[in-house]
Amino acid sequence: MSDQQNLPSNGLSYKQAGVDIDAGNALVEAIKPAVRSTRRPGADGEIGGFGGLFDLKAAGFNDPILVAANDGVGTKLKIAIDTGKHSTIGIDLVAMCVNDIVVQGAEPLFFLDYFATGKLDVTAGTAIVEGIAEGCRIAGCALIGGETAEMPGMYQGHDYDLAGFAVGAAERGTLLPRNDIKAGDTLVAIASSGVHSNGYSLVRRIVDISGLDWYMPAPFAEGQELSEALLTPTRIYVKPILAALKAGLGIKALAHITGGGFIDNIPRVLPETLAAHINLSAITVPKVFGWLAKVGGIEEREMLRTFNCGVGMLVAVEAADAEALVAQLTAAGETASVIGTLTERTGEPVTFEGALAL
Repeated sequence: MSDQQNLPSNGLSYKQAGVDIDAGNALVEAIKPAVRSTRRPGADGEIGGFGGLFDLKAAGFNDPILVAANDGVGTKLKIAIDTGKHSTIGIDLVAMCVNDIVVQGAEPLFFLDYFATGKLDVTAGTAIVEGIAEGCRIAGCALIGGETAEMPGMYQGHDYDLAGFAVGAAERGTLLPRNDIKAGDTLVAIASSGVHSNGYSLVRRIVDISGLDWYMPAPFAEGQELSEALLTPTRIYVKPILAALKAGLGIKALAHITGGGFIDNIPRVLPETLAAHINLSAITVPKVFGWLAKVGGIEEREMLRTFNCGVGMLVAVEAADAEALVAQLTAAGETASVIGTLTERTGEPVTFEGALAL
């Protein structure tokens, strides 16, 4: 018998193999209004081409240095997938990228996303991309393209994954950290909105231990379901930080407190001669962290290395400018406070006094 006699009589299609091109095209059409809403100087094209375009000159730059970052949302996605709540997870995706760009003193300019799933659900996909567009609007950057990959066999059921890619720019000579950072500079904390997008493998394990399900009331957030509270999106700090930089408020360095917490992230922006000394008692710790620590039996140092514990961004600023910086950030809607200082390094790069109010 020939090989041809073993083939299906009507032949196979890509759709029968699990990939629906029409659904992909429908998603592109559905998200076009959200994408248009993110237009900014330098980016005004439509999605659907082979590449996204951006005009640095139109954005107002003269001698720019480009800064790029990419990230994902991690296992926080599982909560969105398990509960069907997809509307804010895109904000997290944008936040994790643009916050990494602004800490280098750069303005995020444009964003691209990668959305991979086993079977494309146009309704869910539209909600996800609308969240990405919302994150871009908050950050002031344009969503200029992306990729939707339908990959049956790679992802099961309604599972999907997200990755984000952002590019920003700063004029030459203005990047952070500054080389005049020194002992005696003040450390200002900008509050987080909660757990943000790190540590969710541990968070989900703690939820399992607690015996709660996603639809029960959150023990730490009155009036919210557990899933709703834990899906609170990562705060985007771009606009208030750029405004503070433009105001010349003596910012020397910025640290985005993500995976690795205080202990691993702060040293990334310090020279080897300096250490950060932090008064833990000065931090206002959101109730979610107290609940996680109690139910999970997590020691303080593990909390400090896994979670942001209420500090989404840390700013090293000239001591004389610290009060003005706190005032400007507060006026911009952020919660900011002095929590420490830079010292000469004699041992660990991050040292602590006091205790977290968990």
